[in-house]
Amino acid sequence: MKQLIRTFLLVFIASFALIYLVNTLNKSAGYAGDNTLTIYNWGDYIDPELITRFEEETGIKVIYQTFDSNEAMMTKIKQGGTTFDISVPSEYAIEKMKEDNLLLPIDHSKIPNLQYIDESFLDLSFDKGNQYSIPYFWGTVGIVFHPDHVGDLTFNSWNDLWDEQLKNNILLLDGAREVIGMGLNSLGYSLNDTNEEHLQQAVDKLSTLTPNVKAIVGDEIKMLMAGEEAAAALVWSGDAAEIMWENEALDYVVPEEGSNLWFDNMVIPATARNVEGAHQFINFMLDPEIAAQNTEYVGYSTPNAAALELLDEEISGDERFYPDEELTSRLEVYENLGRRMLSHYNDLFLEFKMHRK
Repeated sequence: MKQLIRTFLLVFIASFALIYLVNTLNKSAGYAGDNTLTIYNWGDYIDPELITRFEEETGIKVIYQTFDSNEAMMTKIKQGGTTFDISVPSEYAIEKMKEDNLLLPIDHSKIPNLQYIDESFLDLSFDKGNQYSIPYFWGTVGIVFHPDHVGDLTFNSWNDLWDEQLKNNILLLDGAREVIGMGLNSLGYSLNDTNEEHLQQAVDKLSTLTPNVKAIVGDEIKMLMAGEEAAAALVWSGDAAEIMWENEALDYVVPEEGSNLWFDNMVIPATARNVEGAHQFINFMLDPEIAAQNTEYVGYSTPNAAALELLDEEISGDERFYPDEELTSRLEVYENLGRRMLSHYNDLFLEFKMHRK
């Protein structure tokens, strides 16, 4: 019995010593929770120079990881294997994360630069009072296209994508809400529709689009379209702006039937280790000069009114990316459709993708 106790004590002491050594090494390497900020963001969604500047100004080391969908991001945060101090979900994901207690409330007294955000982007339905989220970027979903490669098509209607002259010449972004939503909008339905008959009609119509679809891709859609590997593509507006910066011959339009108006906001996950650093980072990104630089790099539309004044008129006055009220009145924000319906949308999207093979 004494030998068993002695063995147990030795194992306990060794384990404690190992944990202490690891923590000490982490601290010396700059990986302590209060000296490190782990950010989880979309790919290519921040100017890298700003991360370096934040590190230099605060002494906080930034660990930057990326995700390619709201669903993948929520799953990883919920699993808790990796702790993140900042993430940047879209509006319907924020609503879902609130329901699942995955977010910490934000202390507005620590974010004085919140004053620079345009009031029209605050107090929205998915987070009243911005208790859990702070605006980062916003935009639309539409079609980027090469006018010289699409004949007389204007893409003022989603139905132009079905034109036979576009055979094997369309790219689609790899997103269930975007593609199924496009199908619904093309039929005059809401992109938040949960009517099973309407959803099946949308999938059936999308199946007839497959001869025109060259590929369903992720971030590489920007490179492919800039290189004129396809005539048209379903994209987020920020990607369109970047594509058009690389290739000025292309254009972007939001079809008249309507589309998605989306908002990406910064949040602090409930498992965050460096809550103070998270507030510092959010406030840093809301500084008008910083926000303007980030907007120029990323290409998406900024909700920061003071930053907008610092941008060239060529950017801030472009109604394709800062649309007027007439257009925005026809746009919809994604609603949180619930776990079962979101899963159903994903299944329908998978059905569409399988139909292409």
